[in-house]
Amino acid sequence: MIKKVLFALIAIIGLSTTAMAGDKYAHDASVLPKGAQTTLSKNFKSKVSVVKIDKDFGRISEYEVVMTDGTEITFDRDGNWKDVEVNVSKSVPAAFIPAGVTSYVKANQKGQRVVGIEKTRSGYDVELSNGVEMKFDKDGKFIRYDR
Repeated sequence: MIKKVLFALIAIIGLSTTAMAGDKYAHDASVLPKGAQTTLSKNFKSKVSVVKIDKDFGRISEYEVVMTDGTEITFDRDGNWKDVEVNVSKSVPAAFIPAGVTSYVKANQKGQRVVGIEKTRSGYDVELSNGVEMKFDKDGKFIRYDR
């Protein structure tokens, strides 16, 4: 019994190490899909500092981009953005924020900026400059405050 458990643990560790070993790093946007390159050039003034290309079992799963100003953007393998996080002194570019989210924040969290937004299956997770986190549906309608 102990041998089986030990063998299973060794196999799991070996598979995880193999899966992680495929991750690569680059220092410019040329490794990104065209859609991701376009998103970056249209919405951000700073340059790409590093791109981490995450691979699972030899296949690209996502791209994690860090800009020179500290902004972090994650793209899926097709170049669609998944989440954006900026420094608390900045705001996520308006192109990433649904109109309903913008309206709700202006009306209910006066003076706050969106510093993080993530697309989820059910909608959006949003973080404000004051640390408040909220959930919105796919249409940008407020669902609830998150803890």
